Amino acid sequence: MMTHALEIRNLTKLYQRPAVDDLSLTIPQGEFYALLGPNGAGKTTTLKMVAGLLQPDHGTISILGHDTVADPLGAKRVTAWVPDEPMIYDRLTPLEYLEFVAGLWQVDPERARQGADEILGILGLEAHADERCEGFSKGMRQKVALAGALIHDPRLIILDEPLTGLDAGSARLVKDVLRERVRQGCTVILTTHILEVAERMAERIGVIANGRLVAEGTLAELRTSSGNANGSSEEASLEEIFLSVVARSATVEPEREAAA
Repeated sequence: MMTHALEIRNLTKLYQRPAVDDLSLTIPQGEFYALLGPNGAGKTTTLKMVAGLLQPDHGTISILGHDTVADPLGAKRVTAWVPDEPMIYDRLTPLEYLEFVAGLWQVDPERARQGADEILGILGLEAHADERCEGFSKGMRQKVALAGALIHDPRLIILDEPLTGLDAGSARLVKDVLRERVRQGCTVILTTHILEVAERMAERIGVIANGRLVAEGTLAELRTSSGNANGSSEEASLEEIFLSVVARSATVEPEREAAA
């Protein structure tokens, strides 16, 4: 039986209120998955727990068979995390940064150099490979951060708003890189407020609201379920479906709290 890329079971994270509320989610290997939701829905908190940056208060997370609590190093070795704000070292050049990250993952130096040259070329950074990152625009920094995330050939790539700050050309390069990784068998999970990106790229889409998964499926499946609920057209856009699902979840939440 094939091991799933990601299995989340009854995941909960509490602050003043539940940020993630008994969330369960399964994503198979080799899938491009978009996790959508309004601001404060729990998307980033969920992905940070998957990436090992936050500890859950309850529930389990398994990445390619590695439990993130029982085997955190094994889970991290096959995972890449790219936040919306790129975190790189300004005093390093892109090439130095990739060599540094590769060293942390104990990638063979020769293989790391070849991989760095390839990734920088694909992302259009080869002309800036020996320039310090301190003078880079946010878009260039985002591409360097993505290159650093890919240098150890992860099998699960998690991206939080990866196209923020990118111009159209750079965004196209990043999307092409992600598509190619999926073709090679990697699993990609991204959050984005650009619904057109999710509509065009994702094989399946999950919508999270108030820390819970309120809808999930292919675009066709979401259209069907949304149409059944609203009598809307089967050609509804993802934006229309998203707004409808989030609005329905907002009306259910007060009823749930009252019942509790």
